[in-house]
Amino acid sequence: MAEATGTDNSVRPHAPHAAAGVGRAAVPAVVGLAAQGWTRRRTTATLVALVLLVGSTTLVNLVLPGWAYPVCGLVVAGALVAVARWAGLRSRAIGFDRRLLGRAAVFGLVGLGVIGLAFGVALAVPGLRDLFRDGRVDTSTVGTLLWVTLVRIPIGTVLLEEVAFRGVLPALLGAGADRWRWRPVLLTAALFGLWHAFPSLALVENAAVGRAFAGVPLVVVSVLAMLGAAVAGVVLHWWRHTGGGLLSPMLVHLATNSGGVLVAWWVLTNT
Repeated sequence: MAEATGTDNSVRPHAPHAAAGVGRAAVPAVVGLAAQGWTRRRTTATLVALVLLVGSTTLVNLVLPGWAYPVCGLVVAGALVAVARWAGLRSRAIGFDRRLLGRAAVFGLVGLGVIGLAFGVALAVPGLRDLFRDGRVDTSTVGTLLWVTLVRIPIGTVLLEEVAFRGVLPALLGAGADRWRWRPVLLTAALFGLWHAFPSLALVENAAVGRAFAGVPLVVVSVLAMLGAAVAGVVLHWWRHTGGGLLSPMLVHLATNSGGVLVAWWVLTNT
C-alpha cells in the first residue's frame, strides 16, 4: 500500500506541468493552422479577383455595348471590394481610410495640377499638339464628350482600375498600408500593364504614335504600350502610398485620362 501511495504521489505533482506543456505546444499548432487557413483565403480571393478582371475586360472590349462600360466597371469594383473584405482586409489596407481622406485629396489635387500644367504646356507649343490628334476621340457632339469625360472614364476606367490595381490586388499580395513593398507593387504593376492589352491595339490611331512607329509590327507597339502602363502603375501606386488612400491616384488618373480627352477634343475641333 505504501508503495502504491508513493507512486500515486509521485505522478500527481507532474500532471499539471504535463498538461501545461501540452497546452503550450498546442498554441503554435493552432496558430499555424489559422495562418494556413488565412493564406488559403487570401489566395482564393486573389484568384477570384483575377477572374473578375479578366472577365470584365473581355466583356467590355469584345461583347458589351459602349453604354455598359461604366456599369460593368462599377459592378466589378464593388465585387472586388466585397472579395477583399471576405479575405479579411480592412478599409485602410485597400485605400478607404476616412481618417486619411483629407491628405489623399491634397496629394491627389497636387498631381491633378501637375497634369493640368503639362497639358497647358503641350497646348501652348504647336509642335506638341499632334500628341493629341487621336482618332479614338469622338468629336461628333458635346454630349458625347461629357459622357466620356464625366461618366465613362471616371466610373468605367478610373474607379475600377484604382480599386483593382492600387487597392485590392496589392493588399491581397502583401502590400502594407504604411510600408512600401516592391514585390506586390511590381506584381500589380505588371498586371496593370497586361490589363491594357486590348486598348494598346488601337494606340496607332493616335497621329503621333502612328508616325513614330510607322512600319513597326503592331505586337511590338502593344508590348511597349503595356510596359508603359506598368511603369504608370508604379507611379500611381506611389501616389496612393504617399497620399494614404485611393483618392490620390484616382484624381491623378482622372486628370490624365479625362483631361487628355478634353485636350484632344479641343485640338481636333479647333486646329
